[in-house]
Amino acid sequence: MSQRKKSLPAAPDLSAGAAASVDILPRVFSEAVAQADIAISITDTRANILYVNPAFERVTGFAAAEAVGQNQSLLSARATPSGVYAALWQTIGAGEPWSGRLVNRRKDGSEYLADLLITPVLDAGGKVGNFLGIHRDITALHRLECRVSNQKALIESVVDSAPVAIALLDNQDYKKDCVVLDNHEYKKLMGDLGMTEPASVILDAVRADMGHGLGPAQDGMQAFADREIRIDSHGGKPPRWFSCTGTWVKSIGENADAFFGQRDSIYLLLIAKEITQQRAQQEKVRMAALQATMAEENRISGLRESLSAALFQMEGPLNLLASVVAIQERRGRHDPTTEALAAALQAGQAALDTLQRAIPERSAETATTANINELLRDVLDLVTGRLLAAGITVNWRPQAVLPAVQAYPVRLRALFKALIDNAIEALNAKGWRMRELTITTRSLPGSVEIVVEDSGPGIPPDLRLKVFEPFFSSRNGGGHHAGTGLAMAQQVVSDHGGTIEIGASHAGGCRVCVMLPARRAED
Repeated sequence: MSQRKKSLPAAPDLSAGAAASVDILPRVFSEAVAQADIAISITDTRANILYVNPAFERVTGFAAAEAVGQNQSLLSARATPSGVYAALWQTIGAGEPWSGRLVNRRKDGSEYLADLLITPVLDAGGKVGNFLGIHRDITALHRLECRVSNQKALIESVVDSAPVAIALLDNQDYKKDCVVLDNHEYKKLMGDLGMTEPASVILDAVRADMGHGLGPAQDGMQAFADREIRIDSHGGKPPRWFSCTGTWVKSIGENADAFFGQRDSIYLLLIAKEITQQRAQQEKVRMAALQATMAEENRISGLRESLSAALFQMEGPLNLLASVVAIQERRGRHDPTTEALAAALQAGQAALDTLQRAIPERSAETATTANINELLRDVLDLVTGRLLAAGITVNWRPQAVLPAVQAYPVRLRALFKALIDNAIEALNAKGWRMRELTITTRSLPGSVEIVVEDSGPGIPPDLRLKVFEPFFSSRNGGGHHAGTGLAMAQQVVSDHGGTIEIGASHAGGCRVCVMLPARRAED
């Protein structure tokens, strides 16, 4: 069977469609203007009204029969400055559209704020033949804008006058702690601390105190509350204390693509209230108690050291005596001399046992989180009198915020005091003029470094290991460091899982570097 060819449909008559389109336009335009929910009016070049739509009637209260033939000025209100009208006529007279806001008057005399657009309509010759006016009543919107603006100004005034530092941080990259808004107190804090962004330091201290990050951001939820943190400054300035609270706040996106809430942002509202004065009162009480505790600890440590030294000194002769008695007994000699030696050995052993029992036990202490800067400041406060008496200048160079350390605070204070006492002994040498003590702290990956440097005589390389031996002292050996207490210091550092090294400082004196492990987040 042969296939038949299908006939193609006839091409549409475009000219006919175009003609129909032209015919329908006036009707559709007329209906669109009449049904538009915005006030529309058409005037001649002298602003005499030729046409108004129903929306114009609803907004102004003037019926079409009342408005047509009247001048557009029947809507004018005295609240609109004459200069606005002058600028309006200058613009539309030049054939350019004008948009702005006018205060209009309704038929009943009430006034409303109109958002107006006037467009010149040009004739075939390019001359202005009519004006098309479109306006809407935005009184309610203006009232809302003013209310929002007033509330914003009021809130800003309250926030700026608040006696607390307030900062809003962008959580999109919270690790950088980008501040997007702040108040006067925060700016003042920037100057006082000499920092570009105190918020970063404050949040570092909060994270160190919490032992972990701030957690997931949830609108309206607190990231942390009433966290008391400490910030240390250089130059011997006292530390600053703040009580901090952080709350997550959602911000609705302003761009068009954020209309459906898919691009909302979460910010962290940080409030830091300084409590340095309150803490200063607490510190006075704490330092008095600490001074008594340290004095008792020093008394016990001194007694332990003295008794341990006596034991150490007695063990040598007794060991020698025990060897003599053993030799005599192996030779089978039981003469009065041997018996006397054996009796002396027995008495010596009994005396050793008595001394051993007399050594006071180390005070029981529970491991807890500690701030190294705070412990060092405690020790410096305790030895201030000795430092002043010796004419020693202290260069205190702490990192503003350090990670916490799992530690035995009393023992660490004793460690730092031993290091500073040794430095004072070295710098207090007769005739020594350059007397500077520098204490530096900083955080390293997984650890905290404490460096104590002095400008004293230093310790020769051949003695830098011997100073850690029990009861070693070089006090009478050429004016070097005493070395007293360094055996204890090494033991304390070891108990904390750290290290201690002695070297030469940049000033030619002694440099002691202590490394302690920082507390891990899961600790």
